[in-house]
Amino acid sequence: MSATVTEAPIALKKNYLSALKEALFEEMAGNADMICMGEDIGLLGGAFGVTEGLQKEFGAHRVMDMPISEAAIIGASVGAALNGKTVMAEMQFIDFISCGFDQIVNMMATYHYRTAGEVNLPIVVRGPAGAYGGGALYHSQMNEAWFCHSPGLKVVCPSTPYDAKGMMKAALRDGNPVLFYEIKELYRKREIEEELPVDDYIVPLGKAAIRREGKDVTFVSYGQNVYHCLEAATQLAEEGITAEVIDIRSLVPLDEETIVNSIAKTNRVVVVNEAPMTCGFAGELVARISDSAFEYLDAPPVRVTRMDTPVPWAKPLETYVLPSVDKIVTAAKRVVKF
Repeated sequence: MSATVTEAPIALKKNYLSALKEALFEEMAGNADMICMGEDIGLLGGAFGVTEGLQKEFGAHRVMDMPISEAAIIGASVGAALNGKTVMAEMQFIDFISCGFDQIVNMMATYHYRTAGEVNLPIVVRGPAGAYGGGALYHSQMNEAWFCHSPGLKVVCPSTPYDAKGMMKAALRDGNPVLFYEIKELYRKREIEEELPVDDYIVPLGKAAIRREGKDVTFVSYGQNVYHCLEAATQLAEEGITAEVIDIRSLVPLDEETIVNSIAKTNRVVVVNEAPMTCGFAGELVARISDSAFEYLDAPPVRVTRMDTPVPWAKPLETYVLPSVDKIVTAAKRVVKF
């Protein structure tokens, strides 16, 4: 009688959305105290399908369709977390997180401090964010700086399927409230699909990734703009300029060490993000660089951001106000020639 051969599981390529879905399924299966709340996340499976199948698998008592009230969703999440639950709260679009702003910054963010460190709130507030898809002013925002400014919150924004899954799992296990920005234009982007480990893994919060090495200029970015930086780096390489691309992926906590080490090598930096320039997180990055890496700089840091305007619906206008490969290339040449 021949022996049975057990084949190793095959790691299939997954897109950004599937990676997030896998993380939620696995964490729900492994944590009986985890629940999910959001608008249309149950029967519909979420506006983009991130929670598709969750309610069928785990029941309506754990995957709850909520009223159209972000304040109620966040408030209920805080209450559930205080009673021992790990909570995933979905914002159907991250733009409408503003409707739950008070509950996040005045309740969720402060609870650990107000209880002298005795109470943790394991809550992940996640949702689709970002522009470039013609979503116009109400479905294109990157408002992450609001929450980076609120002590007690962690804020992350992965750019790859691997990071999306690993950081979601890390966030759900963290014990602290985490704002999780998902770039909706990356959800089904085939060009970035990648094989994910079959075994359980996490991507630690607070650690940046070097996506491309270079010696002439450092690009610091996160989310969809990482890919614009990579394309800009490819174009610059044809002219003999090598760019290092840093994907910070975690805004709070921030991996300053990786950024500073890169600038110590390149002596120049361009910071790219798609939020408005005024009081945006790009400004915080430039300030940190000025504090910690000023001695290494041979040129002033440059920001490439969205203009200080709502995101227009018309594609030519949307393109005009947002960061682009051409704008990044121009900024890089400016600092290299300084």
